Amino acid sequence: MAATPTPERLLQLVRAMAGRPIAVAADLVADRFITGSPKRISREAPVLILSFESERVVPGGGANAVANVAALGGRPLALGAIGEDPSGRQLVAGLEELGVATSGILTRAGWHTPTKTRILGGGRSGVKQQIVRYDIEENLELTGGDLARFRDFLCRAEERPAVGLISDYGYGSATPALVPLLRAELASGATLLADSRYRLAEFAGLDGATPNEEEAEALLGHRLSDRAAEASASGQALRERLGMRFLLITRGSRGMMLAVEEGTALIPVHGTDQVADVTGAGDTVIGSFALALAAGASPLEAALLANYAGGVVVMKMGTATLSRAELAEAIEKDPLPLEEMQWVAC
Repeated sequence: MAATPTPERLLQLVRAMAGRPIAVAADLVADRFITGSPKRISREAPVLILSFESERVVPGGGANAVANVAALGGRPLALGAIGEDPSGRQLVAGLEELGVATSGILTRAGWHTPTKTRILGGGRSGVKQQIVRYDIEENLELTGGDLARFRDFLCRAEERPAVGLISDYGYGSATPALVPLLRAELASGATLLADSRYRLAEFAGLDGATPNEEEAEALLGHRLSDRAAEASASGQALRERLGMRFLLITRGSRGMMLAVEEGTALIPVHGTDQVADVTGAGDTVIGSFALALAAGASPLEAALLANYAGGVVVMKMGTATLSRAELAEAIEKDPLPLEEMQWVAC
């Protein structure tokens, strides 16, 4: 059985996250939030009319993984693409405000930055509820010149990262073609992981991945059991099929399952299962997981830290990040994930 890390060890790793570089190849998405208060029902159609209150654009999709690494004190080296449009400019500006180096982000003329616009309504002093969302989505195909620019950007970095992650939302900036590029340009023996909504099985040569339960079940072809031994067997079978050293499956209110060569850890969720908003929680998980590995964590230690991080951000509205102070506070206040973790040996 793997030894359960102590809170002191996790807190030490949180402090060690500061300044750690990570290469993040990502589908960059602009998350736009437009809020208003109810005015009346339209006379033209049976729809609610809102009085505009505010609008904001924050890094979403793979850009949210970048933002989470930065918010936790890491140094993300962002690789991706935006369109020559207001959403792209606002997205890059948001990353630069977090201190992210953005010269590895390409601007593609004639292509629209993937944008998810959420309309929220509610009383002026109440919590706004999402009414509708519309997406701007176009596929991008990376060229040889794009890959060369990514390679040059990594070559110019002050320090070669020991960890790289790929955040694939299916828009074309984060593809399996980036695996050999990252292998060549990261530090020797670097750890490479991915979160892919569409094609995880196509990413050969990874060390690990962080699929959610639905994605894992699609790859398995069956539901994950709530029984520890059966769930462990499924997780191990998927890990071996993908050829990875570790596989972290997020299971919502059931916490997380980490499959490694020695066995499987079943980690209960941090905090309450009554969440405020799950938007971008998976980006927080992979960002914090990768940064913990860069700080010297084992996969089990990194999974526990990612579990705490995910539990914090789902209590925030909208696309969110968390700080090292918030992560440390969660560890200090909630020992249950450490005390109630189950281990199933292989």
